[in-house]
Amino acid sequence: MDQTLLTEREFKQFQAFIYDQAGIHLSDAKKALVWGRLNRRLQYHGLSTFQDYFELITGGHDPEEWQLAIDLLTTNETFFFREEAHFQYLAGQIIQARPARFSLWCAACSTGEEPYSLAMTLSESLGGTAGWFILASDISARVVETAQTGLYPLERSHNIPKPYLKKYCLKGVDEYAGHFLVARPLRDRIRFTLINLNQTLPDIGPFDVIFLRNVLIYFDLPTRQAVIQRVTRVLKPGGFLFVSHSESLAGITGPLKMIKPSIYRHG
Repeated sequence: MDQTLLTEREFKQFQAFIYDQAGIHLSDAKKALVWGRLNRRLQYHGLSTFQDYFELITGGHDPEEWQLAIDLLTTNETFFFREEAHFQYLAGQIIQARPARFSLWCAACSTGEEPYSLAMTLSESLGGTAGWFILASDISARVVETAQTGLYPLERSHNIPKPYLKKYCLKGVDEYAGHFLVARPLRDRIRFTLINLNQTLPDIGPFDVIFLRNVLIYFDLPTRQAVIQRVTRVLKPGGFLFVSHSESLAGITGPLKMIKPSIYRHG
């Protein structure tokens, strides 16, 4: 294995790069992570230093490699029905009181487990009516591409309730053995797209509910404030924002009021 050194100066450059592009603060403890995720790209391009790779992605001549570096430096760990209490609250306390048309934005969809979990929850509560849809977005083109397929290894299914697994997922055969596919009617309810929360949002919304989970934890306070301001603008008055149980809006000003830990309401 090549042991190309990532110097402290080079690491600081990548820290600044991902902060400027995505608002993500990489702590000094993430140096090994940066080395592990980028070293293979050095080998692919035949580069001898991380400085050479940094100049490649910031020189403006290889936008595909720039996007790949963004993909590799963003954290995308997720699983189905993560923090299950949120899905219970969505089904039991919010959906039934919503209007006929219901819109939800999953603002950090990663490889798709969260938006598909949300789609199963909405389908159980609202059925096959045409009145609901989900927008799912992420900064990483690589994970959005994975999410769009709806195809996962069977071991990823263990958190999906058995009735949902039977109703909404298809077991793979032949070349897809050992995998399952989210059924087409559910996939058709979700539109996947690329959105950078650290930039002006495209023309989306407004939404009844926004899931912004396991994102704010990677931002410093000024970035969290800016992201929440952008997100709140596309949340309907009376709408709900969900963050993860390890996050809060402490120190952030605005119209969002906490109704339960990690659950906020607009106005």
